[in-house]
Amino acid sequence: MCIFQLLDLKKGFSLPLWVAGAARSALKKLVGFPFETYELIKIPNEKKEIKIEIHSVGLIKGTSHALGISFAKSGLDLDITQNLEIWTIASLEKISFNEYAQKNQINIIAGSGVGIQENTSEICISDFAKEIIYANLLDIIPEGFNLNLEIIFPNGEFLAERTSNKSFGIVNGLSIIGTSAETYSSASPDQLEKAKNELAKFIKNDLKEKVVFVIGENGLNLAKNYKIELPIIKVGNWIGPLIVDAAIKKIKTVILFGYHGKLIKLAGGIFHTHNHLADGRIEILVYLAVKEKLPFEIIRKLSHLKNVEDALLFLESFNKSMSDKLFQNLSNTIEKRSFEYVNRYVKTDMQIAAIMFDRKRKTRWSGINGNDFISYFQ
Repeated sequence: MCIFQLLDLKKGFSLPLWVAGAARSALKKLVGFPFETYELIKIPNEKKEIKIEIHSVGLIKGTSHALGISFAKSGLDLDITQNLEIWTIASLEKISFNEYAQKNQINIIAGSGVGIQENTSEICISDFAKEIIYANLLDIIPEGFNLNLEIIFPNGEFLAERTSNKSFGIVNGLSIIGTSAETYSSASPDQLEKAKNELAKFIKNDLKEKVVFVIGENGLNLAKNYKIELPIIKVGNWIGPLIVDAAIKKIKTVILFGYHGKLIKLAGGIFHTHNHLADGRIEILVYLAVKEKLPFEIIRKLSHLKNVEDALLFLESFNKSMSDKLFQNLSNTIEKRSFEYVNRYVKTDMQIAAIMFDRKRKTRWSGINGNDFISYFQ
């Protein structure tokens, strides 16, 4: 499986680096190093270090714990984590003789404002974020000790209300799911050209059969959990132009895999999916409900709901088979409208398959073409 992230316009650094910087500073204070205004953060598998500014550090609870504070600077105007205040509390725990050989030397704890998985209560943190923390803290942990690292976002729970975290089963705060060191704008026009170049690199491998396009970090994070022997490409919000580019490059099948609240926009002819440019999701669902000839009272209630997930729960409580039929039709419409969009610009018989997952990160629906591939995502 190969994964490309189609992003451009580096402007800052992702959340995991700022967390790692604060954590490294706290641990160094705990073991007696002097405070420095920045930490050099190593990036796994890359020969470079990135300078991360540290706001402050100090011992708390006597001398048993240390608190490190940083402020995330992603550099992205519309990023919820821009200027996010980050606290990390480090404490050491002596390893007993029986535990001495254990591998997990760092216990990462979700503190206030940090998101957890609703169904498991586990901290919502990406593998990349864990790798960054381990790469920059393991060398400081004294021999014979484990590190307890509590991460706190003081304003995280409030900010999470402005995200779609709950739609993905993430509660209590913000997730730490960055997958690269640098941050990029997924809505900028310049990003599209970079995306096309990345797709061209994939084409050089002579693998033109099938490709999976995912939108956003949550889609990428979920897709990576499946053992899919297909290239997975994170396309940002430029999904329409990139499908066209795939057709020009003679890709035979594009599989669109994403959260229903994102892919629904394609059913309404919206092919740049950033919320600040266009929304219309409930309106699209209402239109499809009218086409399905749902009862007027149901349609009226749908029109007053805030998001697609609320609409799904409402429909399922009313009539599950009717709800499944509507979302099946939604999947078919995504495929149909996407194919029509591509053929406005280039005549092609490229197959477009739509597969959607729900707020519990469970793959639920697929279009007629998507039926052939849904087993890959289950």
